[in-house]
Amino acid sequence: MKKSFLTFIYTFSMTALFFLTIGCQNQAEKAELDKFNAMVQVQNQNKLIVREVLTAIDSNNFDKLGQLLAEDFVLNAPGLTQPWKKEDIFQAIKAHYASFPDWTHNIEEMIAEGDKVAVRGTGIGTHKALYKGIEPTGKKITQASMSVMTIIDGKVKHWWVLEDSLGFRQQ
Repeated sequence: MKKSFLTFIYTFSMTALFFLTIGCQNQAEKAELDKFNAMVQVQNQNKLIVREVLTAIDSNNFDKLGQLLAEDFVLNAPGLTQPWKKEDIFQAIKAHYASFPDWTHNIEEMIAEGDKVAVRGTGIGTHKALYKGIEPTGKKITQASMSVMTIIDGKVKHWWVLEDSLGFRQQ
């Protein structure tokens, strides 16, 4: 009887230890999964913000765009003598859309990691008015671009953009 009791205690202890170990592993895995899900949620939210920025630009909705850009927003691009602030980008958008009123940004690929969102896209529009000394051609123009935006507290703080300016001008 004593041997069966010891066997029972041993079996019960090992079973309890097994379930305790499994329970601890599940807690660690659950915490890691929760952390991963939170990161994915932030990255998806950041992608949505970038889409909203491009939509606000295409619709010339400067109120919405102003809400999506941080107060200390800066844009960097090759050829700029200094980074642009909010007002600089607003002026550039107004000038561009005066010449290409139907311009739209088409997102071809978007990747988010942490607080950064990378976008590969194409802008398309019809040249209908004078653009930087170039008379209107009436042609449909396309321009490939790559952008990386940094999103902090739900707003775009920094935007790096690289556009195919040569291809744009050749058209």
